[in-house]
Amino acid sequence: MFCPAGYYCPTPTKKRPCTHGHYCRLGSTTEEKCIIKRFCDDNTKNESTAILGACLVGGLFVLLVIIYNCSGQFLTIREKRKARSRENAIQLARQQIKAHEGWKAAKQLARKHVSGMQSHISRTFSRSRRSFRQQPDGLQEAPLFMGQELSDSAAFSAGGTHEISEVNPSVAVDLSSDGGIVAGKDRAAPKGKHRSTNTQIFKYAYGEIEKEKVRQEENKNLTFTGVVAMVTEQQREITRPLLKVEFKHLTLSLGKKKLLRSINGELWPGRVTAVMGPSGAGKTTFLNAVTGKVAGYKVSGSVLVNGRHDNIRSYKKIIGFVPQDDVVHGNLTVEENLWFSAKCRLSATASHRHKVLTVERVIDSLDLQGVRSSLVGTVEKRGISGGQRKRVNVGIEMVMEPSLLILDEPTSGLDSSSSQLLLRALRHEALEGVNVCAVVHQPSYTLYNMFDDLILLAKGGFIVYNGPVKTVEDHFRTLGIHVPERVNPPDHYIDILEGIVKPESGINAKHLPLHWMLCNGYEVPNDMQDELKAMGEQRTYIGSSHGSTPHCLPQVRHAFAVERDRIEQHLSKPKDLSSRRTPGVISQYKYYLGRVTKQRLREARLLSVDFLILGLAGICLGTIAKLSDPTFGMPGYIYTIIAVSLLCKIAALRSFSLERLQYWRERESGMSSLAYFLARDTIDHFSTVVKPIVYLSMFYYFNNPRSSIADNYIVLLALVYCVTGIGYTFAICFNPGSAQLCSALIPVVLTLLSTQKNTPEFLKRLTYAKWALEGFIIVNAKRYPGVWLITRCGLLFNSRFDIHHYRLCILVLFMYGLFFRIVAFAALILLKKR
Repeated sequence: MFCPAGYYCPTPTKKRPCTHGHYCRLGSTTEEKCIIKRFCDDNTKNESTAILGACLVGGLFVLLVIIYNCSGQFLTIREKRKARSRENAIQLARQQIKAHEGWKAAKQLARKHVSGMQSHISRTFSRSRRSFRQQPDGLQEAPLFMGQELSDSAAFSAGGTHEISEVNPSVAVDLSSDGGIVAGKDRAAPKGKHRSTNTQIFKYAYGEIEKEKVRQEENKNLTFTGVVAMVTEQQREITRPLLKVEFKHLTLSLGKKKLLRSINGELWPGRVTAVMGPSGAGKTTFLNAVTGKVAGYKVSGSVLVNGRHDNIRSYKKIIGFVPQDDVVHGNLTVEENLWFSAKCRLSATASHRHKVLTVERVIDSLDLQGVRSSLVGTVEKRGISGGQRKRVNVGIEMVMEPSLLILDEPTSGLDSSSSQLLLRALRHEALEGVNVCAVVHQPSYTLYNMFDDLILLAKGGFIVYNGPVKTVEDHFRTLGIHVPERVNPPDHYIDILEGIVKPESGINAKHLPLHWMLCNGYEVPNDMQDELKAMGEQRTYIGSSHGSTPHCLPQVRHAFAVERDRIEQHLSKPKDLSSRRTPGVISQYKYYLGRVTKQRLREARLLSVDFLILGLAGICLGTIAKLSDPTFGMPGYIYTIIAVSLLCKIAALRSFSLERLQYWRERESGMSSLAYFLARDTIDHFSTVVKPIVYLSMFYYFNNPRSSIADNYIVLLALVYCVTGIGYTFAICFNPGSAQLCSALIPVVLTLLSTQKNTPEFLKRLTYAKWALEGFIIVNAKRYPGVWLITRCGLLFNSRFDIHHYRLCILVLFMYGLFFRIVAFAALILLKKR
């Protein structure tokens, strides 16, 4: 080595000292210019970059703070604009609905009275003809009488077109023969025609309109407040597909153990059904079996939709399922949770005004107006109350306007007033033709009477009763079971099924499902024949054959036959009811991007902790692993690969591990998994780009390798992209504990395998650590020319690296990242909740 540190050798025999503002490392052939000239003295062997690194870190910190504060201000301004647009949409909708209802009422009343007047005129003509025949001398009286009638109805007899003018001269309504309505403001009365403003017909008609308006205002005050009252009539005009669900011989078993034995039953649209029973009776299992959400179990029997043997999972876009746990996004506000569900699950053809009104109606009906802008909250961060969180859980399904709404214990944890509020909202949904079925635990008597139908289950999933709530006491009274005074009927029946209370009639509680089968004429399964024989002596009202129909059958089965016939007449025609076209993948990707961006901005403190840890790791590793020219800084790069892999993988776990339940719920409802995955990966690219800068801003200026910061950044960017994809795979395929263990262990193992000499070459090439280390060494080795060629060639030969494989290393790392993202997405689709 001809040139010591601080000198460079332009020829093999001549050495020159470094000039001011330049530095010369050991063995330099040329001098290199300092980035900041005044920090390099004469004969400097290295560049002083600590101050430059501190300035870079400070600038990055200021930039992140500005982005965080400006993003919060940006979200605030955006929410204000959305609030203004929402209020404008509500006001416009209110005006349109009011005008529509006014003209509709005027049209109906005018047609009614016109038809009545025409019939009255026809009767008058018939009486006049009879009077002409009977009294030929009274020819002068009839025309006078007819003239009075015809003067009032002249407007209806000219040319088949009828003109109606309101008492208010600013509005005129024309009813033509085709039923159309034309309204004009400040419209003058047509010349040559008689205005019927002062007739008794229209005084009465518009008097009825005014009464109807007053009646509507009173109904608004009695039912709901605010926008709910405004959109009630409009919502009733929205036609939803009606779903009648029947289950026949539905059985669910796990191995030889049968968990559910529901024989026959029905869920009717327009009615609210309660599913009750003791703990362990299989209420949640029953709902999951009916909606096809069971996995890993053997299911037999059939579930019919509107009398057809269709797969109920094909109707998932119009079926809402509210889980027992409050599966909502805690780092979003109440309104943001509801809005996201409405945008992704309502029909793609629905207007923005309709979506606004739907969300506002749900917020008002669930009494969430006061907390609409509050974060829902998580376990770590307090948000809204538990009862409000439960109502948000229900509202997420209500805003998508389902035809079948299944709720698993929606009133658990709610007080009496909140439960009644929720039930009133569900009954309002049932008025729209929604089939509502809810599991209820120990309802009060008031809450119990708010249900239309009841499904009472015994242990083992046997149905004890399925029918109207009004006739349940009559059914049990025929069995000799009477509800004591001041005792809630459902509590009494559940106590009997649990064995806490013994019926006075001496009937065995285990035989109640058999009584129900026999009462309805259902065939008793073969494995229950022994129990049927055991209860033979207790069947006082049942005939000798278990297939006979006892006297309780008409009372129970025909209790709501009239309403059943009415519902069946309004059931949808045989067509594909699952044809609701929700927004496509691109639209949902846009909605997911907005949601994930808000979540990341609200998790800025957590992200700043990740950056801080990376910066500290860069300082520690840059200080410990000092640059060694003979090894080209290989130890520092090995530590870098381990540290960056570990920290970035653990941070990537949060992208999918923390919202696994929310994703399962959204996937079951028909949302796009591809849009969900791409949106989260897109937002995580911000961290992928920034994290190498944070690490290198510390490591580079404390270790000071010969390679440029740009070359190191490109290799580190490819490494972060690769390990982030691996972290996605761990987060999706394993539970959180196992995923964290793998993320901590895998980088160490793979890096050690890639640096051991006795490791087979093909195994080294399969590890991403080998390609990352080779990339770092190559960009550093290129800066060792001249007298370092022999040392460079020896190190590359021993490590089996190639100086020309720099681009290949970068490409392989990016391909690894893309491959593991594909694996993660496939696992996201294929792996199901057990």
